[in-house]
Amino acid sequence: MKKERQMVPRARSPPSALFLLLPQSCCPMLQASDYALIFDMDGVLIDNTRTQARAFQLLFRELGLETKALPLLHRLNGMPATNILKTIFQNPVPEKELKQYADRREFLYRVLYWEKRREVAGLTRFLEAARAAGFRIGLGTGSASETIDYIVDHLDLRRHFDVIIGKDDVDRGKPYADTYSVVSRRLGIPPERCLVFEDAILGEQAAYKAGMRCLAVSTTLPARQFQAPLAVIKDFTDLTPERVLALLEEHPKVPKPSKELAGRQYMRL
Repeated sequence: MKKERQMVPRARSPPSALFLLLPQSCCPMLQASDYALIFDMDGVLIDNTRTQARAFQLLFRELGLETKALPLLHRLNGMPATNILKTIFQNPVPEKELKQYADRREFLYRVLYWEKRREVAGLTRFLEAARAAGFRIGLGTGSASETIDYIVDHLDLRRHFDVIIGKDDVDRGKPYADTYSVVSRRLGIPPERCLVFEDAILGEQAAYKAGMRCLAVSTTLPARQFQAPLAVIKDFTDLTPERVLALLEEHPKVPKPSKELAGRQYMRL
């Protein structure tokens, strides 16, 4: 009877010089399934800032206020409407009254935007490609659930998102980190592996406070006004999952939020 040969483990040889000299691009690429893409809604899924500003302007006219709405939104876009409204009154206004004003503005906005609801160019194609690549996808907005339905369901976008978080799901809206932190937690992806798509400076700051990187969409502001996005896009027509992974690999560090930049947004107009 033959004796069974024992296999002697071979000593592991050191890496070859050829391997050590290989460029970084030859090494394994990042895996999309390890990452999440988180989208703001207003100004990212849709280009609606001017319509939002017009609704605010009509409200201000009704209230006898002379505040210019578009510059106000350029500074405070991303915050809940009640928080934006707090900044325009000389004296404190009761929360109940602010809520009534915000509801009136929301009504005006929906009337103005009813026939204009359309996605930013290339959005659906990119969302489909990102999901096919393996990315987890979330939505984090300062809008209430009814407003989310008004946009997301009308444009048939809900099917693309694994998680949707709005104003009703968090205690503090942007520029606090809460919105994006909750999206990250529910997606099961750590913050450092989340990329936020934002059109507003306060939203960008919220992403950094949450420990995430940001890609800016220039529907509302010029590129130079953002702090440190990985890139700035005008729409999604030329963006691919491969490009997103390359940007994440090129910029591994999360920027620290800028107190000075965020503070400037609150300067009296």
